[in-house]
Amino acid sequence: MHIGKNRAQLEATGFACHSDLHTDVCVSNRPVRIDTLTMKVYAPFSQEMPQANCVVLPYPKKEDKRLMRSVSSVQILQGNPPPPCRYTHDVPAVVFSSGGYSGNAFHDFSELIIPLFLTSRLFQSRLRFIVPDFRVKFIGKYKNFFSHLSSYEIINPAANVSVHCFPGVVVGLHYHGALALNTNNVPEGYSMLDFKQFLRESYNLKIQDVSQAEKPVLVLISRQGSRMFLNEDEMVTMMKALGFRVVVARLDMMANLDKVAEELNSCSVLVGAHGAGLTNGLFLPQGAVMVQVVGLGLGPFSAFFFGEPSKEMPLNYLEYKIEAEESSLTSLYGRDHPVVVDPESVAATKGYGFEKAVYIDGQNFTINVVRFRETIIKAFGLLGRPSPLG
Repeated sequence: MHIGKNRAQLEATGFACHSDLHTDVCVSNRPVRIDTLTMKVYAPFSQEMPQANCVVLPYPKKEDKRLMRSVSSVQILQGNPPPPCRYTHDVPAVVFSSGGYSGNAFHDFSELIIPLFLTSRLFQSRLRFIVPDFRVKFIGKYKNFFSHLSSYEIINPAANVSVHCFPGVVVGLHYHGALALNTNNVPEGYSMLDFKQFLRESYNLKIQDVSQAEKPVLVLISRQGSRMFLNEDEMVTMMKALGFRVVVARLDMMANLDKVAEELNSCSVLVGAHGAGLTNGLFLPQGAVMVQVVGLGLGPFSAFFFGEPSKEMPLNYLEYKIEAEESSLTSLYGRDHPVVVDPESVAATKGYGFEKAVYIDGQNFTINVVRFRETIIKAFGLLGRPSPLG
């Protein structure tokens, strides 16, 4: 069980905890008893260390105090008389919460799916998940992922109230960053390529490199509510004229992860406005192109959340930066308003709440198709194919 700098303590005492800005993770490599009614973990007491009780919120976002109020705690007790076992398991447990921001693809992968892969993969499917704040929709959406990480049914504490005994336990998950694997805290040298290979195995995907694809396919993420493409039909017409088979990924398709994975595995170019849908770039074959449409005021968010991570996947990455005339904010505020001409100063003075309401939640796009066409031609070139213009 990997726990970074605390490995020596774990080996000496059978129990150790790691704490940082984002998360608390505790590990026992000796037998524990878990009461799923109270979510108390009775860990072994060792003479080599003082008796210590602690509480872990097993979702890696502890710096977000408001969010963490909705995450159920796990209490770890050492040295107390434990209750008798009702069920005895011969594989260790991994305890994490599926509360928090689960349900948003970006948060799902950054805070749960990638950390779970890194925590669990070394057990080679011989572990059992216990999931407080069990969200049926989240577990169902990622059923293929979970079935390839564990050969055992997931335990929902609310539906399985009893005392379970395990030969060891990991409580909590390490956070590695936005769609990232932090190389300073990754067991066995795993990389983003290893994670993508695991996704291909989990979803039975055949294409590893974009050179294996036949006719170039472009997937356009169609958003609703905010950061919408108001002239989507014009965009699709232009893309088809350049030689792409165009798939418009609407909400119903994006909700079906099996369908998304299959479609994106044969995709050469993924186009989308800044948002959680671009997370599905993880299913793109290596060498594919991600084109992120960057709205007014969204430059720093776009680069941090998707631009930098795409390099590790590894994908070719392009940005199309919206001009004032393409943003709905111009008609709303006027061409010379600070919201339009100086988003950085507006964000600095008004704060994140205003920034989110205006630039993230309150902006749509009417794309200049002639200008955007140049970006799509560049994407075509990055695929190593002849120019569609001859």
